[in-house]
Amino acid sequence: MRNNQDWHPANVRAHRDLSATVREFEIRPEGGVKPWSVGSHLDVRVEVDGREETRSYSLVGVPGDDAYRIAVKRAQPSRGGSRFMWGLETGSELSIGEPNNHFELSFNAPQFLLVAGGIGITPIVGMAQMLAARGANVQMRYAVRSAAELVYGDRLRQTLGDRLKTFCSDAGERLDIAAEIAALAPRAQLLACGPITLLDALREAWATAGRPAADLRFETFGNSGRYVAQPFWVELPRHGLRLEVPAERSLLDVLNEAGVETLYDCQRGECGLCAVDVVSATGSIDHRDVFFSAHEKQSNQRLCACVSRVHGGGVVLDSAYRPD
Repeated sequence: MRNNQDWHPANVRAHRDLSATVREFEIRPEGGVKPWSVGSHLDVRVEVDGREETRSYSLVGVPGDDAYRIAVKRAQPSRGGSRFMWGLETGSELSIGEPNNHFELSFNAPQFLLVAGGIGITPIVGMAQMLAARGANVQMRYAVRSAAELVYGDRLRQTLGDRLKTFCSDAGERLDIAAEIAALAPRAQLLACGPITLLDALREAWATAGRPAADLRFETFGNSGRYVAQPFWVELPRHGLRLEVPAERSLLDVLNEAGVETLYDCQRGECGLCAVDVVSATGSIDHRDVFFSAHEKQSNQRLCACVSRVHGGGVVLDSAYRPD
């Protein structure tokens, strides 16, 4: 069960390939663009194997145009969302929600460090543009596997100049997170988006440096984990159910389809609304959220159904359901 969501008709005004695996879309809602702020994301209804599902994509750039811009990475393997989006053509119709922001940018810090990993660049572009336009003390670090994945590199170089540093892992370049944090002024803010491994490393280094937790803001794209997605089973004793979760579907989707109503909102592992209690697990729980702390993840007492998975087995869950 999702919090109230209004859907609006829209169409693809244009699209262009930023790389072999990333495509940018201009989406024009019939009722006009709603006010939004950098860091916002847009929910899109996608069709996956005959089912309607929801995917969230960060809005790229700064407000002011008459269309929304999103960039979609063609995922391999895919749960179906990117496959649907890449199948759209100019003029294609689709349903979208209204912009929502869980990754707000504030301007009350003496210094800002922006960190992006891979497709996590999408919400960071607008932040860099807005901070630079305001004359803020801002630096940016952009890490990718190869130079071909620096999809917004040219735009960011024009915006930031030498305040942007890029790191391509296939060239042996590595982002030294601890050194970057050590160089920051007191009460500087770090805003990051990328895979869960990057965000976990940032959180650990930030805490080790004794920095205030409130000065670290982050968002994940919700589909990256420590293991390649594979099928797993889930048992719900209170419902008398044993379900199979395919590699390309989320636990949340399977629960809701089976009638196990589960509260959710972000579907990105950020809000914690879909968290459920774990009774036991066989194999390893792949916590792909940024809601729980490292200690909470190690305890394996709860998991976020929207993104987390199990590697090499399954999990027994205690849902909120109580029989009459």
